[in-house]
Amino acid sequence: MDNKIEKKIELNAPIARVWRALTDYREFGEWFRVALEGPFVVGQTARGQILHPGYEHMIWEALIEKMEPEQLFSFTWPQIQHHDKERYSPDYAQAPRTLVEFHLEKTATGTLLVLTESGFEKVPADWRGDARLPGVYCLRGRSQRAQDD
Repeated sequence: MDNKIEKKIELNAPIARVWRALTDYREFGEWFRVALEGPFVVGQTARGQILHPGYEHMIWEALIEKMEPEQLFSFTWPQIQHHDKERYSPDYAQAPRTLVEFHLEKTATGTLLVLTESGFEKVPADWRGDARLPGVYCLRGRSQRAQDD
């Protein structure tokens, strides 16, 4: 596995709309299927209950790193060894973390969203099969939400 994953998607929506979809905790929660406890604040940890079928037993957690309006939203989040209900532990204190970055660029037709996750070299090799970019799933079939409003 590479130490970085990147996905680019051109959205037919104004940059302000895409920014809101990413950084408003309620909209982010709908997009990523997580019931977040409150707004994103740089330097603070955001948490919430995962709502994605089969993962409802898990807590979503991320340390908000940067929020540069309409340019960059980033966070680090833990990479855990076990996602199955029987072996999952919500104690992320010792979990290696990867960096997730959402870069936005204005284009002639809307917004270019570049989603990057890096830092997989910190994740033990035998855990990496379960490590995955959070937004790639969400960008497939769900990006229409940012374009519709």
